[in-house]
Amino acid sequence: MSPTTLAVGQAAPDFRLKGPDGQFVTLSEFKGQRPVLLVFYPLAFSPVCSHQLPEVQRDLARFESLGAAVFGVSVDSHYSNAAFARSLGLGFPLLSDFKRAAMTAYGVLRGEAGYSERASFLIDRDGRIAWMEVAQNPGDLEQIPSNEHALAALSALAASK
Repeated sequence: MSPTTLAVGQAAPDFRLKGPDGQFVTLSEFKGQRPVLLVFYPLAFSPVCSHQLPEVQRDLARFESLGAAVFGVSVDSHYSNAAFARSLGLGFPLLSDFKRAAMTAYGVLRGEAGYSERASFLIDRDGRIAWMEVAQNPGDLEQIPSNEHALAALSALAASK
């Protein structure tokens, strides 16, 4: 495991990742506009990821009602992510970190394995990390980052604006 060196209150690293249909998404395009929830998952079509992302989908309306943009992030190509999103019926984009730049910047790259930890980061409108959770064991269903904790942090952000 490569523990993140980021902390709540720090500036979130910007990224430029390929999304559905090959278009690029950057964190900076949301700065000053809306909070962003980044959901790092190790690999498309893997069993725990196939459980984690539908849980995010289940709460998507709640995240969006609080103004958040939600993105999944993995090492998979944008083609694989598009197929994975379709297979799960996801209504939020999955971004390809094929070069592992965002995983590295967020401190969640699992070195030798070459994929990310299972982690979630909530970034506020100012581009700062408002909440984060990194699973100690990405293969454990019980350690999937909590949507409820993310929603509580997002509610606190909404109340403070």
